[in-house]
Amino acid sequence: MSKTFSEEEVAKHNTEKDCWVVIDGKVYDVTSFLPEHPGGKKVVVNVSGKDASAKFWSLHGPEVLKEHGPKLLIGSVGNSSKSSENPPKNAEKSQKSVEKSTKNEQKPNKSVENGSKTVEKAEKSQVGRHPKYGQLVPYGDPLWYSGVFSPYYNESHHRFRAAMREFVEREITPNCHKWDEDKKMPSDIYRKCYEAGFLPGVVGGWPTEYAGDKIAGGVKPSEWDYFHELILIDELSRCGSGGVVWGIQAGLAIGLPPILLFGNQYLKDKCAKPCLTGEKIICLCITEPYAGSDVASLRTEAKKTPDGKHYIVNGEKKWITNGVFADFFTVAVRTGGEGMGGISMLLLEKGMPGITTRQMKCSGVWPSGTTYITFEDVKVPVENLIGKENEGFKYVMYNFNHERWGIVVQATRFSRVCYEESFLYAHKRKAFGKRLIDQPVIRNKLAHMAREIEATQSWLETITYQMCKLSHKESVSSLGGATALLKAQSTTTFELCAREATQIFGGLAYTRGGQAEKVERLYREVRAYSIPGGSEEIMLDLGVRQAQKQFAAVASKV
Repeated sequence: MSKTFSEEEVAKHNTEKDCWVVIDGKVYDVTSFLPEHPGGKKVVVNVSGKDASAKFWSLHGPEVLKEHGPKLLIGSVGNSSKSSENPPKNAEKSQKSVEKSTKNEQKPNKSVENGSKTVEKAEKSQVGRHPKYGQLVPYGDPLWYSGVFSPYYNESHHRFRAAMREFVEREITPNCHKWDEDKKMPSDIYRKCYEAGFLPGVVGGWPTEYAGDKIAGGVKPSEWDYFHELILIDELSRCGSGGVVWGIQAGLAIGLPPILLFGNQYLKDKCAKPCLTGEKIICLCITEPYAGSDVASLRTEAKKTPDGKHYIVNGEKKWITNGVFADFFTVAVRTGGEGMGGISMLLLEKGMPGITTRQMKCSGVWPSGTTYITFEDVKVPVENLIGKENEGFKYVMYNFNHERWGIVVQATRFSRVCYEESFLYAHKRKAFGKRLIDQPVIRNKLAHMAREIEATQSWLETITYQMCKLSHKESVSSLGGATALLKAQSTTTFELCAREATQIFGGLAYTRGGQAEKVERLYREVRAYSIPGGSEEIMLDLGVRQAQKQFAAVASKV
């Protein structure tokens, strides 16, 4: 953009065949775009030759200008005989103050990433106080982003957060709507996530043997902890698409740990590195048409051949994340009698005859590839047994806390997305002569959203701290009930926030794409969080049953 136009010159281009508009001082020739405008030509022609900033920002978000602006931009408005008296108005100063561009938003990131002196000065003067970061929409980010004290985070977390946000805003968020509509993501996104330095971090640690030591933000593997993983999932979830977040990390996060923790060296060598580096995709196959949260009742069977060299697998798995895209399948099968004592785990591979995958038509999380899988006489080498035969139930349970914890992180950030989108929209949308934010009923909705989010975040960070300090065995025994309750807390909060956000956005939230794109999508995806990993009802019951056990153990010693 090099040309400068006077206001008088812009005003001449005010017809359907020659249509210019001004948005925030920049001139766009939208003549060729008129036939494509979803709202028709007239609404644009009516503001042609004029400053259309106020009208534009009242109907659109910044993503529209990012998508179409570069192709239509022809210059900017300069001085004219009128401009000194009536300079072009920036109709959205208030919008921009709370909804900054990606470039402006990264300024504080750079001060954290490159200006370590700033961070060090803050830490020396007030230990535990963190620099301000992000857009600073109140309650739009976790509390520690706002410049307050927190004992959980350090400078390595600051750097990792900055790197994650930059990558997500550049590579993920702008593409979410397309990927959602396509019901898939480009295959190279997994490799990009690895090269960006975060994909391997979702498996409950940083496995350097297979993933190397390059971590986003220059974090050292020795520094890596569960708060880095919390930031990873949280910042990734800021894209506002459960389907994209699940599609990128869920299969890996739940499908690979059984192999890393219990698999033989042959299985680790076969799939750990290609999955952690984004070359291959893995999924976990537990849920069946007959058994969901009741894992001990699964029916898919694996019978050994007479020579003892193979298992023959038959059965069905349903609602399997990443299944239609997967190269490897970590499958829970029945090798023994009824109940939990007869379950084993096998690694199946895409090329094995008898495996059929079909993407299911679900309400949401479309890009994650929710799949119905059938196994028909699949011949699996006994070397593909994960751990020991008939001990698979233990392996499934071993990672459940971590899986549920990851769901909590996602649901909590999605609640924030609903809140933040609503808060920003309420500042620009007017009804009955007032901005929505000036209506007490809207403020009441935002207040209830914020209080639930912050309560959930506080509990999440408390449990994450315990995960960092306790052994895995201690975590399983002492955090299982609390994690189950927290999952229910996070998903009920998510449901509240999604519901209230749709009410604030009104009809926009009933329409795919546009200003309420994230809210509409997340509203459809609530059930994909309240049910998987253990439904809310089962989580609530589990939490209290665990409390009963703990109380009984204490009481017996009194």
